[in-house]
Amino acid sequence: MTPIPDPLVLYDGVCNLCAGSIRFVVRHDRAGVFHFASIQSSLGRDLYLRYGLNPESMPSFLVISGGRAFVRSDATFEVFRRCGGFLAVLAWLRWIPRFLRDPVYDLIARNRYRWFGRADTCLVPTPELRSRFLE
Repeated sequence: MTPIPDPLVLYDGVCNLCAGSIRFVVRHDRAGVFHFASIQSSLGRDLYLRYGLNPESMPSFLVISGGRAFVRSDATFEVFRRCGGFLAVLAWLRWIPRFLRDPVYDLIARNRYRWFGRADTCLVPTPELRSRFLE
């Protein structure tokens, strides 16, 4: 498998909440370091398997940064940390024990289609962002 850009955000391509989250990351990633791929893409499935995750029971969000895979609330905090600025301050919430924060994440992830809807197609990036989206 070819090397992947670092950091890479894998997201649920048909989830409206996830698409909004990607737009949020793009807006706050002033250095333009993040790259993106849909979990439903062949690259997304391959990366899930590479990191020992089951692509059939995917969380809504996976971040690969520094050769590590971050899932659930850890993925969110890694994005905050890498964006910097005021979001880096929010990354300190990572110190809240995982057993408290991951159930909240799971509740939102489990209900994301019901609460935010589902798109018929994956997020289509603007021409200026196209180079940051893989597959």
